Amino acid sequence: MVAKEASVCVKCDLYHSRKLAVPGEGPAEAEIMFIGEGPGFHENERGRPFVGQAGKFLDELLAGIGMQREQVFITNVVKCRPPGNRDPRPEEVETCTSNYLDRQMQAINPSVIVTLGRHSMGLFLPNAKISDVHGQAFQAKGRLVVPMYHPAAALHQQSLRPVLEKDFSKLPALIAKGLEASAGGENGSSTPQEKQNPKQLNLF
Repeated sequence: MVAKEASVCVKCDLYHSRKLAVPGEGPAEAEIMFIGEGPGFHENERGRPFVGQAGKFLDELLAGIGMQREQVFITNVVKCRPPGNRDPRPEEVETCTSNYLDRQMQAINPSVIVTLGRHSMGLFLPNAKISDVHGQAFQAKGRLVVPMYHPAAALHQQSLRPVLEKDFSKLPALIAKGLEASAGGENGSSTPQEKQNPKQLNLF
């Protein structure tokens, strides 16, 4: 339903620059949801998320922890490519999140949400700096959230590559923690205080 609606969406100006919307892909019962920023050139051409060089690196990172992309759900904050690869504007983020991303998170209900880059991190940890919080687990909006650098950043800045690899190595234990919390009923709606003050989880 979300994919069909996103493909013909005209709720913000981004539809002017898209060839194909990129709603996301993955199993409905995925334990991990990756949320990037927005589609790039290759994604806009093919209608699939993370299919360029950053996507290949994401596949490598998943393989490093014994996973394949078919096991995870991958999407972006905005579903249409911003022109010239500019940052998505606040109103575009709000429109796409309220109409599509929130519904995807609710439907899939993953054990762990991994934000890739600062734009998706800002949905859960609005006042955080990614350099301070990457690879750490937080309870935010009633969900277990792990902010990470975007794979594209590591392609431009090689020093971030081992950082991402190390952060990814923590995911299997985090999935187990997320499943445990979900079984205990901790993955429900967040309280107003949680929304204002995301809580860091000392898992490592």
